[in-house]
Amino acid sequence: MRILVSVLLLSAAVLPCSAQTILKSEPLMLAPYEVALVQTAFCPSGRVLKVTGAIRGVSRKRACVALPSETASLATATP
Repeated sequence: MRILVSVLLLSAAVLPCSAQTILKSEPLMLAPYEVALVQTAFCPSGRVLKVTGAIRGVSRKRACVALPSETASLATATP
């Protein structure tokens, strides 16, 4: 019973935090495997640039992805 209650409390805390902010410019530093979404002219309309951080000596992965409107919130963020 304690496990069920703790899982419910944890899921209630995680759900509001699941939205990803879309940045206006790519961050200079990203932790390995951390993901940042960036609104750039590089990607076509309706898509955002998904940047994935990498370990030292390896290039970051960049890809244009479509994003459902409820997944991300458009916000002004400074790098």
